Amino acid sequence: MANEIIAEGIVIADTVTKLGDECPGNVLIGASHGGVYAAYLACKAGVRGIILNDAGRGKDDAGIGGGAYCQDLAIPYATVDTMTARIGNGRDMAARGTISFANPLAAELGVEAGMTSRAAAEKLQAAELSQMPVPVYEEARSELPAAAGERQVVIVDSASLVYPEDAGRIIVTGSHGALLGGEAGSALMVDAFAAFYNDAGGGADGIGYSRLAALDERNIVAGTVAAMSARIGDGRSTYGDGTLSHVNQTAAGFGAEVGRPLKDFIAGIVGS
Repeated sequence: MANEIIAEGIVIADTVTKLGDECPGNVLIGASHGGVYAAYLACKAGVRGIILNDAGRGKDDAGIGGGAYCQDLAIPYATVDTMTARIGNGRDMAARGTISFANPLAAELGVEAGMTSRAAAEKLQAAELSQMPVPVYEEARSELPAAAGERQVVIVDSASLVYPEDAGRIIVTGSHGALLGGEAGSALMVDAFAAFYNDAGGGADGIGYSRLAALDERNIVAGTVAAMSARIGDGRSTYGDGTLSHVNQTAAGFGAEVGRPLKDFIAGIVGS
């Protein structure tokens, strides 16, 4: 779904990685997780206020980690409960989302837990537009050293940082495992050998791991790690801390099992 203005001053988007000229000065209801990297992308787009998905909050409350980041930039921020609306689906976030968290700036404007996302967005329209510069986010992508004959392991904080040259590689992301807008084509932009995501707490309608079946159709090994085991939005945490919570049939064929540390599973497939 293209980003959409649903009312004067309110924009919805399936992902904060594709924001454009519709955003400056408006309030965004974005269906991305509420972690720092997603908040950075929204702030960079010049929004007046931000509502994201709390992704089950997860390890170290990473799913609402963007709240403090936005507070420092004088931008009000709130999240909806991942179990009330589908992460990765802006229309559902606007239609069903219920607020779970608000940073102090949003709270001062009257945003509180239990409020609908639409009502919260209307409250955020009263915010003053921040004039603070948004610092560049560093180290969002890295590649692990690979021995001869081994597949390259690529670690990214967002699946939007996957490049064409990553075809055939093992991709570990900090992104949630939901299809964007429910579209199968959004599962992964390249034909990697394997891809791993955060399950965002499972989410409404089990959306947090919906990419896996779509990747099965492309014979791509895929799985999610439990949100409570790794910080969403942090690819290094997915790799180093993550425990598999869901795997597709292709991954199961390579020995993937729920409860297994992702790092250990990857060690067994880099030579495949």
